Formats: sequence, structure tokens, C-alpha cells
Amino acid sequence: MNILCITHADFETPGIIEEWAEQRGFYFSICKPYKGEDCLTHDPFDVLIVMGGPQSPLEIEKDPYLKDEIKLIAHAIHDNKIVLGFCLGAQLIGEALGGKTERSPEKEVGVYPIFLTELGREDPLFEGLPNPIPVIHWHNDMPGETKNSIVLATSQGCPRQILRYTPHVYGFQCHLEITLEGMRDMIKACPGDLKPSRFTQTPEELLQQDYHEINQTMIKILDRVVGLKEGHGKDNPCSSICSISKIFTRLGN
Repeated sequence: MNILCITHADFETPGIIEEWAEQRGFYFSICKPYKGEDCLTHDPFDVLIVMGGPQSPLEIEKDPYLKDEIKLIAHAIHDNKIVLGFCLGAQLIGEALGGKTERSPEKEVGVYPIFLTELGREDPLFEGLPNPIPVIHWHNDMPGETKNSIVLATSQGCPRQILRYTPHVYGFQCHLEITLEGMRDMIKACPGDLKPSRFTQTPEELLQQDYHEINQTMIKILDRVVGLKEGHGKDNPCSSICSISKIFTRLGN
């Protein structure tokens, strides 16, 4: 399996996702559009993973390369690829399907639980997992909803923590991939994000969390993602294709 991963900052890596791919023998490549790399001319892939970062679709003109990422996501969805997005990546998936990114009711920075909805508990990626699930948060925004999107998990501070956009496309506003080492890098790189708020933990609190448990949940979910390949190509909702066509027109093919 070939996996293409888009990153948005040197300090925000794929974390446990890259380790998982290496352990499973998958080909894993990273593209960094924020460093001038062209994501639209990359080698063919089976799975697209779009990571988080400090950028925001709400200020896309500051980082115009995000428009190419939205095109890449739209093409991948059109071609029935498996697409996963985390934080900013989830927001870009929503944008690719016509869902507008919005501000989250609360800023969340820390390890807090998410709560699976009834449909979330039945979803093939999350069925049988503990509920609530401890995850990592580091965000101000949240992904936009579409006509066909389904909210699979919420939190006290954000009503859209996990969305399923199609049977092969999922957006995670939360993180499960960040390792303890990665958290140290985040704290060092983004001290301004740690200003006190209702759902913001201190650096000391952040470094005391059990990232191994969270990472193991990520691995379970990723193993289930591989199983989505079995049903690959069966679902391609017309409304999603229509939305993608509109995005192509707006951004230019």
C-alpha cells in the first residue's frame, strides 16, 4: 500500500502514523507544500493522510498552497481513495467537499476525552472502542459539515471532533498520532497557544499524559482503515462529486 502524507510544519509530524506504516511494510512518503513542494505532481498513492498545522482555511490567502491541497484532496475523493485528515487536514477535507471551516466554540489544547455518537459507536473504525476516548487537542477551528457528513464524535469544547464524509473519507479534529516527543516539540514551537482557557492544559500537564495509550488507539484505527480497501470503489455519492466539481471550478483545475 502506498501512503502519501501532507504535513504543514516541521514541528508537527505524522508521529505514530509513520511508525505504524513502517511496521506494516507500507510505502510512506511525505510532501511538504509549506516548503514549496508540489503536492499535485506526486507519485500515485492508495491512501492520502493530511496532517495538522498552524495554518487555517479561514485565512487561506496567507498560505495559498492550501488551495492546491484542497484540489489534491478533491481529486483523491473523486478517485475513491481513502482520505484521512487530522485537525487542519480535517478542515481541508471539509473545504474540498464544500463544507466551510468554522471557529470552534472553545479552544482546546490538551488531552481531553471525545464522546462517540450512536453512529460513531457503529462505525467500522470505532466499533468496540472505549467510549469516551482520550485524545489530544490543539485547535481553534473545526471542520465544516456537508450534506452527507456524519458526526461520529464530539467533545465538551467542540461539537465536531470526528466526521465521516464518505465511507472512505474521515476528518479528525482531534489528534491520536502525536507522541510524547512530538508533544515536546509542539510546546516548544507554539508557546502562545498555551495561554490559559477553559480547555487548555499547562506544559506540565501536557507532558504528564499517557501518549502511549492514545497512540495504541490510533494504531487500532489505522489497521481498520486498511480494511476499508475491501469496499473501495463501491460508494461514490453523486452529491459529493457535484460538490467536488464546484470546488474544481472555484479553485481552477
